[in-house]
Amino acid sequence: MSPTSSDGAAGAVDRKLLDILVCPITKGPLEFDAARQELISRRAKLAYPIRDGIPIMLPEEARRLD
Repeated sequence: MSPTSSDGAAGAVDRKLLDILVCPITKGPLEFDAARQELISRRAKLAYPIRDGIPIMLPEEARRLD
């Protein structure tokens, strides 16, 4: 997949993919944090990591938000 973001902060993350992903727990929307390379689920209070341009959508891999 090639990146569709021109800012470079998204790395190799495809913007179309980010638009369709939802939280696996709440099925709610995710926010992209380019600085931390994470997808944030506010309702689940979790941050899913993005590694090498691949979102890791496993709750056990997510970082808890306080």
